[in-house]
Amino acid sequence: MRDLHDLTIAAAAKLIAAREISPVELTRSLLERIDALDPQVRAFLTVTADRALDDARSAGREIAAGRNRGPLHGIPIGLKDIYYTGGIRTTAHSKVASDFTPAFDATTTRKLAEAGAILMGKTATHEFAHGGPCFDLPWPPARNPWNLAHFTGGSSSGSAAAIAAGFVFAALGTDTGGSIRKPASYCGVVGIKPTYGRVSRYGVIPNSFSLDHCGPLAWTVEDCAITLGAIAGYDANDPASADVPVPDYRRALTGDIRGLRIGVLRHLWEEDVPIGAELAHATDAAIAVLEKLGARIETARIARAQEYYDAKMIIGETEAFAIHQRDFQRRPQDYGAHYIGRVLIACLFQSADYMRAQRQRRRLVRAMQPLYERYDALLTPGLDAAPVLAPDRKGFWDNWQTPNIPTVFDVTGDPAIVVCSGFAKNGLPLGLQIAGRPFDEATVLRIADAYERATSWRAARPRIVPGAPLPPVEPAPHAHSSQPQDPHTRVWVEALCKRAGLDLPEHLLLQLCEAAPYAQAMVDRIPIGEWEDEPANVFNLTPVRSPIRS
Repeated sequence: MRDLHDLTIAAAAKLIAAREISPVELTRSLLERIDALDPQVRAFLTVTADRALDDARSAGREIAAGRNRGPLHGIPIGLKDIYYTGGIRTTAHSKVASDFTPAFDATTTRKLAEAGAILMGKTATHEFAHGGPCFDLPWPPARNPWNLAHFTGGSSSGSAAAIAAGFVFAALGTDTGGSIRKPASYCGVVGIKPTYGRVSRYGVIPNSFSLDHCGPLAWTVEDCAITLGAIAGYDANDPASADVPVPDYRRALTGDIRGLRIGVLRHLWEEDVPIGAELAHATDAAIAVLEKLGARIETARIARAQEYYDAKMIIGETEAFAIHQRDFQRRPQDYGAHYIGRVLIACLFQSADYMRAQRQRRRLVRAMQPLYERYDALLTPGLDAAPVLAPDRKGFWDNWQTPNIPTVFDVTGDPAIVVCSGFAKNGLPLGLQIAGRPFDEATVLRIADAYERATSWRAARPRIVPGAPLPPVEPAPHAHSSQPQDPHTRVWVEALCKRAGLDLPEHLLLQLCEAAPYAQAMVDRIPIGEWEDEPANVFNLTPVRSPIRS
């Protein structure tokens, strides 16, 4: 038998059902691995060892009594530390929430427990699932199991690292601007962002209400399909939840993609967001594999990446600022520099700026309709190999200039998955992204699974040496903007901070002054719109039927 940590959910479930291994044996093996290796990887903020073993014993008794709940029964999993766990600390990797213990479970937490999954603990994230990596938080950032000197991607950093390191078989993450798919790409695992509304956000600490998606990461596409099937579905507690039937995702994995139409969005990486030669080669090779499997490949175009990014940043940062405004007023010193440096700038936006961005989002979503009619899926690269783990060397304003590809599908709300597409010369993973029509996760999973079966990338696993010294992280001084300081900008920034009730130290005021021209340029790029242009956050109320009277 292979090492237990190298099993998949599907394989482990078969062994458990056949009584060849027990949930206790599996859980204890992974807890021992976490104890030996997580000091290097730092995937977990909280390990719930006693609870995990108790739950594993209960699972073993149920299964022995013939009450097997399904493929997740007895399977160890992790939760990004923004998912509520009743009675278990949920910190959002921030000093602001370091003592927060929720009184109830998130809907997804509850659903996984009902499926019989074993909670091993809460995984590292970036502060409130935003930005990073950060080195001024109560806990250090997670490290990439393929090379501990490198970044995991964010913000579902610990969830991806825990999968790659063999600590758990599935973990939940969240995705607002790529935060499931980026770490999946960097850590060589599978991560799917379901359609907006497909998985409940109830009991998950929000980043951006309009853009947050909850979804799973795992080692294989099949394991992601199993986990997504357990957590998907309508939840009346989530105002954005969609009452749409959930198909059997695992059954969709037929391996047959003959005749499926895939639109390749080459302009995104050849014009809008240039990628490295190794990732470009891996992407072309992946396209060739899909074509050989019978898919019909065409080059397609959508709007420029910058258009999606502008809308996402204005919407997302404005909502994040609104969520944290009270704590920004009372305790700004308790946030990490990276988080507050990014989110504070939203106090400079006006209500009309936010509405312009929401109108633009609706236009971008509407423009996808012809592609839904022509293609079964859309394809882009994932990310280049993970960079070295280091503080931000470019400055806080850089986030307002440089778009990225994953953000496109947060703005449209479409399902999108990242799978491993090979390895760079330095041994770090590369990624491939496949997106689909709204609520058609089944086709996205089907294509990704067919590609995964046709390639050998799942055979490689990272190897971590217990007790090996951690590579050092080089400090980086705060970079400064090349924009000349404008005294009028300073007056404007101070006035808007006062209006927002903020009393900021000088260094934060200077950061806002540095970033302000870039944020304003983002606003200026978005058209104002016509009278009839509706924003994306307009919603419909379901009619309430009158009771039948005799």
